[in-house]
Amino acid sequence: MTQDYDGASPFPGAEEHPPAGRAQTGLTAAIVVLPFVAFGVAIFLSWGQGVALADLLLAAAFYVVTGLGVTVGFHRLLTHASFTARPWLRVVLAVAGSMGFQGNVIDWVAVHRRHHAFTDRPGDPHSPYRYGAGLRGQLRGLAHAHLGWLFTDDRTPAERYAPDLLADPAMTRVARAFPALCALSLTLPFLAGWAITGTLYGGLTAFLWAGLIRIALLQHVTWSVNSLCHMIGSRPFTTRRHDRSTNLWPLALLSFGESWHNGHHSEPTCARHGLERGQIDPSAAMIRLFERLSWASQVRWPDPGRIQRRRADIARQARAPAGT
Repeated sequence: MTQDYDGASPFPGAEEHPPAGRAQTGLTAAIVVLPFVAFGVAIFLSWGQGVALADLLLAAAFYVVTGLGVTVGFHRLLTHASFTARPWLRVVLAVAGSMGFQGNVIDWVAVHRRHHAFTDRPGDPHSPYRYGAGLRGQLRGLAHAHLGWLFTDDRTPAERYAPDLLADPAMTRVARAFPALCALSLTLPFLAGWAITGTLYGGLTAFLWAGLIRIALLQHVTWSVNSLCHMIGSRPFTTRRHDRSTNLWPLALLSFGESWHNGHHSEPTCARHGLERGQIDPSAAMIRLFERLSWASQVRWPDPGRIQRRRADIARQARAPAGT
């Protein structure tokens, strides 16, 4: 099927995936909608008095911990094996990523590996080109890539895409603990706010800002890498055929370097996604710190020669006559 894909038409069978079951749809909708309700409540409570500094600091701290759990742990370590971590660090990163409300670690890795296997071709679970490359198709595809794919019954079999994690007792335990880790991700901000202020009101506002709102921001930044970073931005490096991944600099800091998506798709197993000078990549900086502490080894850092060849390839493609 993918051999016949022309890169512009809707994916064969794009309309065939039925919606997810009611239970999954309801749970996913709640996870998406509740943070926005929480944001409205938080704005109402802070009207006239502002947001407490403690709430913002807690939100930032939990955002960094859970965000790096996703980017360094779920993505660069467990999905692409861009470095080797000590067993305890591997578990800590998987736990931190699980607290980001993005699915259990094994399913997350399986979906992302499938995305790389079929990037922007039939089989990609969240390509914005699913409904074609025309304007209407891209707008519909953008919604699908950002959020809509979560509401479809399109299971990614972990047995095929993440057998290594299924065979890892530590990762299977973390995956089974996902609901409890989500509860912990909301409980800890509440307890921290209560402890800092000594009031239940302080616990409530911390729960809103450092719990639900923080989760929503991290989710939408991650989903934006799936959607916007395949439609908007630059493509300085060659990637596989039909792969339209882009570098989108405005998201670099919030995504901890994940929005250097073209660089990542050009060199998927590289520990650094910002391949060019000056590209902010906090996840790579964290991996570098782990390496210096001897907590990480066999780190796959960028190869300057390969990067230059990727850049030269894209320049040759740009100069090539149309149709060649």
